[in-house]
Amino acid sequence: MLLLEFLLAMLPILWLIAALSGLKMAGHKACVIAFVLTAALAAGYWGLNAMCIATAALEGVLNALWPICLVIVAALFTYNLTLKTGAMESVKKMLAGVSRDKRVLALIIGWGFGNFMEGMAGFGTAVAIPASMLAAIGLDPMSAVLGCLVVNSTPTAFGSVGVPTVTLASVTGTELVPLAGSIVNIQCILTFLSPFLMVCICGKGVKALKGMIGTTLVAAASFTIPWFFTAHFIGPELPDIIGSICSLGCMIAAAKIFNKEPDPEYAIELSGETEGQTSIGAAEGLKAWSSFLLIFLFLMATSALCPPIHNVIAGIKSAVTVYAGEGGNALSFSWINTPGVMIFLAAIIGGWIQGATFQNMGQVFLETLKKYWKTILTICSVMATAKIMSYSGMISDIAKFLVAVTGSFYPLFAPMIGALGAFVTGSGTSTCVLFGGLQSETAAALDLNPTWMAAANVMGAGIGKMICPQGIAIGAGAINQVGSESKILSKVFKYFLLFVFLSGIICYVGALLGF
Repeated sequence: MLLLEFLLAMLPILWLIAALSGLKMAGHKACVIAFVLTAALAAGYWGLNAMCIATAALEGVLNALWPICLVIVAALFTYNLTLKTGAMESVKKMLAGVSRDKRVLALIIGWGFGNFMEGMAGFGTAVAIPASMLAAIGLDPMSAVLGCLVVNSTPTAFGSVGVPTVTLASVTGTELVPLAGSIVNIQCILTFLSPFLMVCICGKGVKALKGMIGTTLVAAASFTIPWFFTAHFIGPELPDIIGSICSLGCMIAAAKIFNKEPDPEYAIELSGETEGQTSIGAAEGLKAWSSFLLIFLFLMATSALCPPIHNVIAGIKSAVTVYAGEGGNALSFSWINTPGVMIFLAAIIGGWIQGATFQNMGQVFLETLKKYWKTILTICSVMATAKIMSYSGMISDIAKFLVAVTGSFYPLFAPMIGALGAFVTGSGTSTCVLFGGLQSETAAALDLNPTWMAAANVMGAGIGKMICPQGIAIGAGAINQVGSESKILSKVFKYFLLFVFLSGIICYVGALLGF
């Protein structure tokens, strides 16, 4: 019976893998079919009534629209507006002034700036904005999005100013700072490895590391060391932010030492207008970067790190329970203090500084919605599917089977359970809610450290985001290749398998050593 329930519950997931990687189906079509299949299974085998299925799906759609789609549309709107105003050309000139080597820029934007966006905002911004910027400055768009998906797997635990870890601590009953310490302990190897993979992906092979070892070592160490100690001594709110700021400064300095001249094979091609004009004034630079600087300032000012502002606007929210069955979770809609609203506000003010009219902004906004409606549909379908699977008991049955068959080798597979949750939900926080309690309870039953196994869950959640349909749809939209989701999945899957394998070994060895 347990095997049958596992196989049936896995059908929507197996369908998504087959449809996206085997059938090369567009993401929005595959995810809508997965939603229909999940609803049929929930009704036919798990006995969930029509009202519960409908309200579970509605909860998923509302959760997808606010805040996930909100922040994604805001991020893409920001980027498209910088294209419209010409600010992106100035950004490109400034970046070329740091280095014209694509590999260096991949590290600065995809690794340093991407980790910063994850730490501040999360919700796909660490893929959407860096991938679109890398494509704009001349990197191969597919390589740009692959690199961003891979490196975004490690900062997830401390994304959105630490929300996934704070959530995990409340679900598992573990102490917050020790949990943050266990997370960096279990993830430090993969985190250190990530920038090397970024260079290989964007340089299309291991040979791309030639001449880049020094800069890449600096990128890895200057993020991982402050990230590690911040988590151990301060907690989960600041590791990504402090680590990325340190890393950005160190990488720019390292590039001036190790990569003064770009390797001709990896040099970005500048237009005739841009060639020889990479030095621009401070005023023009601030104007070009104004949207991104304002995003940083607004997110910092409204976060828990700034109590006077945060406490005033945090209460401006609504809570509603949508699910009609027992155990429904209240959806909370924060109308001001949410990353999407702050990013939109920053984009509008930044666009005005850059010379855009409100008519220009309205046009760019409508064009953004028109271009990315398939991405929005994909995310809504995935979240609706996840809610039905959760409320019907399908996810719980999958986890129970995996626990039953793995026994004492459970730590080898614990990160995979987290990855499975992220594949379905696309969210590190949701994965912590779904499986955090299961991981810590199983650890107690097997006489393992519950904090270590909880850390394994959030590590797996970051890895699962690498291949989740929601994240891949964001990436496809960022590089203006909506419909290429199957191609992205097929290319990123090998990195997913590598990370799952390494994370299982790390978790198992750590459990044996008593971490």
